[in-house]
Amino acid sequence: MHKLIVFYPHPDNPEEFMDYYVNRHLSEINKFPGLISASYGQVEDEESPYFLFFEGVWRNGAELNDALNSEVGQALLADVPNYSPKGATMVTLDVKEVDLSQER
Repeated sequence: MHKLIVFYPHPDNPEEFMDYYVNRHLSEINKFPGLISASYGQVEDEESPYFLFFEGVWRNGAELNDALNSEVGQALLADVPNYSPKGATMVTLDVKEVDLSQER
């Protein structure tokens, strides 16, 4: 499993950011090729340099890369300055599962 995680810095106008993000940007997420699941959330720690995160999950790195390089992926990346003029930090990772079946 591969994940895309995007961290957004604190915006100057949080209400405007969230309105655009939820009502315009996220409406395009379901068009991301190969996307298995997606989530987002506001960071609760006020001391954090981040305001919001997005997490998307793909089956493998090739599908994630194809999604990022797709027309939809490029359009979503190009949309970021429309609601986050301070940019965003994006990371991709190969997720390793932890075996929790052993007794604690």
